[in-house]
Amino acid sequence: MATPDPSAPTTPVRVGIVGVSGYAGVELLRIVHGHPGLELAWVAAGKWAGKQLDEAWPGWAGLGARTIEAFSPEEIALDGPMGCDAVFLALPHGHAGAIVPGILAKGVRVVDLGADHRLRDAEVYAEHYGAPHPHPEQLATAVYGLAEWNREALAGAMLIATPGCYPTAVALAALPLVGLVESGLADAWVVADCISGVSGAGRKAGPRNLFCETTDRAQAYGLGGTHRHAPEMEQTLGIPVSFTPHLAPMNRGMVATVHLKLRGALELAELRARFEDAYGDEPMIQLCDAPPSTADVRGTNRAHLAVAVDARRGVATVCCVIDNLVKGAAGQAVQCLNIALGLPETQGLPVVPLLP
Repeated sequence: MATPDPSAPTTPVRVGIVGVSGYAGVELLRIVHGHPGLELAWVAAGKWAGKQLDEAWPGWAGLGARTIEAFSPEEIALDGPMGCDAVFLALPHGHAGAIVPGILAKGVRVVDLGADHRLRDAEVYAEHYGAPHPHPEQLATAVYGLAEWNREALAGAMLIATPGCYPTAVALAALPLVGLVESGLADAWVVADCISGVSGAGRKAGPRNLFCETTDRAQAYGLGGTHRHAPEMEQTLGIPVSFTPHLAPMNRGMVATVHLKLRGALELAELRARFEDAYGDEPMIQLCDAPPSTADVRGTNRAHLAVAVDARRGVATVCCVIDNLVKGAAGQAVQCLNIALGLPETQGLPVVPLLP
């Protein structure tokens, strides 16, 4: 892990949160509130503008009166009513892309939790998100925020594209396997079966997050490579990915089970050594002896992984669990901002799971 920059800020960095009424936004609120290096300057949301924060999130009651501001990208600046040093954009795709250039022009750092800056190819973005990117020239300037694998590029970054939750879990599981493909020891094709909690569908009411529609059932969706996260995974791994997501009746949590077909014998000890080399010094990654549970990482910014080899069928399997709202969204966003600012990378990030 990189040593904190001696020129890092010595006073708290002022941050704003846009989209605080959503699940990723309120998770940012929780983390920033307990972060000694960050100071919450303001929060904003659309329909909740003008209301008190504890109206949108009653659990905030007693933690300081704060009005939710109207989302006004023109007013975001280093100084003034919406003055801040960095802004988190926890917005649906299609919103951040149009406003980021103007925010950056004012010297404000941007951490985009949405999808508008993850893909480098504007045509791929248009194909999977249904509209042209408003500023395709901006894609080349964004730094992809997979902290463990892109730490050097994140240092000093002004525009950070936080990975999606599924791509985070799949990439952490599969990236140490890519060397097997490059060495000709495995086929260039990853199979990723993933399970997500209902919070991944967002807070807006719909068939995918109504109690009666999700309780006591599990369902696959996005079959046949149609899910928008598939090209993001392939961009990160550099090889084809067959990705099938499933929705499970739990609030939060994500399991990614990744398979790679081997072309020869591979001992479990060798596979585990690859992962120890990749993650042995990573404070947010834990290599486990047994398959981990989503409960092991609930509410934390950690990822737990377990590896296995099916010698009879010639398959390497890796299981990764994360909290989709923390390591898969808000926590990873803060981890990346810490790196960009030169702060200790783990500062302010939750590591103890919510148990039971």
